[in-house]
Amino acid sequence: MNKIGLIIGREYFTRVKKKSFLVTTILVPLVIIGFYAAIIAISIKGSDEKQKIAVIDEGNLFTNFNDSLQNKFSFRLIKNETEQSFTKKYKDQGFDGFLYVPPFEIDKPVGFVLHSKSSASLATTSAVEKIINKAVRDKRLQAQGLDPKAYEKIAADVDLVNTVDSKDGSKKSVAAVAYIVSFACGILIYMMMIVYGTQVMRGVTEEKTNRIAEVMVSSVKPFQLMVGKIIGIGAVGLTQFAIWIILMFMLQMAIPLIFPGIMEQVSQAGVASQQAGNSMAVTAIQGISSLPLAKIAFSFIFYFLGGYLTYASMFAAIGSVVSEDQQEAQQLVFPVLMPIILGFVIMTKAINDPNSSLAVFGSLFPLTSPIVMMGRITYDIPGWQLALSMLLLIGCFLFFTWLAAKIYRTGILMYGKKPSWKEMLKWAFARS
Repeated sequence: MNKIGLIIGREYFTRVKKKSFLVTTILVPLVIIGFYAAIIAISIKGSDEKQKIAVIDEGNLFTNFNDSLQNKFSFRLIKNETEQSFTKKYKDQGFDGFLYVPPFEIDKPVGFVLHSKSSASLATTSAVEKIINKAVRDKRLQAQGLDPKAYEKIAADVDLVNTVDSKDGSKKSVAAVAYIVSFACGILIYMMMIVYGTQVMRGVTEEKTNRIAEVMVSSVKPFQLMVGKIIGIGAVGLTQFAIWIILMFMLQMAIPLIFPGIMEQVSQAGVASQQAGNSMAVTAIQGISSLPLAKIAFSFIFYFLGGYLTYASMFAAIGSVVSEDQQEAQQLVFPVLMPIILGFVIMTKAINDPNSSLAVFGSLFPLTSPIVMMGRITYDIPGWQLALSMLLLIGCFLFFTWLAAKIYRTGILMYGKKPSWKEMLKWAFARS
């Protein structure tokens, strides 16, 4: 055990002391917070400039432009012009574009054209379509002898609230928040298993190529060397992840000091949203508070460790049989990556339908459970499924560690030969 501890310390401190580790660890939270602050500033500020849109209304569709979308546009009716004649004039008159409304049948509203200086954005075309659709709807209501204003009063606009009933009382759930948390946890596990598993493989390959492994194997057993390397690099990943959480929390707390103007605008926007009954911040907080945060945190650490240790042992085995041919490494790695990719694909389905048979299978199957279970963790998963998934993952980790250790023992001292998976399995199941 003392020798394994020395190997863990060597692997851990060698990587932690590198400049690349410090730069990546500090830079990632700064970039994330920078994007976060930019998104807040852009979403709050929005666009103050209105687009000037001329309207040639040959179909007599519009009587006024008192629409809620009028704040994005400045409309002006143009008379005594045709579509062809005004096409050559609207740019010189300072318009960003013009809308041509042809004569049309109320049952078949077709032929509308939006002229612009350049390709109109999706937001612009969608907003203009909304205005046209509302105007056509009002015309149809009037043709049926109905008052459009009366229709607006009786039209329903229902918001469905999901309340989670638990032992601690009722809490408001927000589907979007649960979806984002599930997806973020799943994709983090997915990325970290690939990134740190690949680091294990590269570390083993480098030591084998530089003949360092030969010297180390003379002092420690191959199994001890492999376990020490896996645990050491895994500890680097946990350290980096912990630093990211702390830095992101500290930077988020510092936003009011760094961007005082933005936070003042956020407060004003929050007051306006609350008055309208649609505060996104309050909704997000309510959604997060309804989640089982302690369960999510424990599961994330467990499935990261279980998934990483399982796949890192396989990556270490591959690294032990590869010399300097990177193409050879890619060919051997592909079968190991397939279950990880499959787990990510199943997770995207499990988030939307967490109790489907595919989601249950993916969260129980050890090679996909670290990713898929994190996609289901925000939902009410039966306790037996979670317990069985964890037990199967532990069993899978022990089996693959044993299997990889036997391959590692033979492959770490083999040079000049390119073994196939078939031959590697022979090493694994051969008697000592």
